[in-house]
Amino acid sequence: MMDTTDNDLRIDYVEFNVEDINAAKAFYGRAFGWRFTDYGPNYCEFDDGRLKGGFTTLAAPKPGGPLIVLYAHDLEAALSAVEVAGGTIFRPITGFPGGRRFHFTDPDGYELAVWTKA
Repeated sequence: MMDTTDNDLRIDYVEFNVEDINAAKAFYGRAFGWRFTDYGPNYCEFDDGRLKGGFTTLAAPKPGGPLIVLYAHDLEAALSAVEVAGGTIFRPITGFPGGRRFHFTDPDGYELAVWTKA
C-alpha cells in the first residue's frame, strides 16, 4: 500500500558537506533566519521553518548537483541579505514566466537560487 502522508515523494531533507559548520550556520542564519541543532562536532541540523536538512564536515564540499531554490516574498530584500551574509550573486534578478529569481553561491561554493512570484 502506498504511503499517503504529506511527505510522500517530496523533498524531505537536504544535506550540505561544508568546510566549517559555524561559518555555514552564520551565513544561513544571517541571510535567511534558519535555526540550528548541533549533533556533535561534525553535524548540525538546520530548520527553515518548513524543511530540515543538515551541514556535515564528514566529506569535502561538493558544489554543483541539484539546484536548491528558496522562495522569498521580497526578492530584493533576500538578495541584499545574501550579500550582507557573505554570499556571491552570480546571476542577478531576472524574470521568467510566472516570476523572478536570482542565483548565488554560499561561502562553500554551493549554487542556490531564490525566486518570487511575478
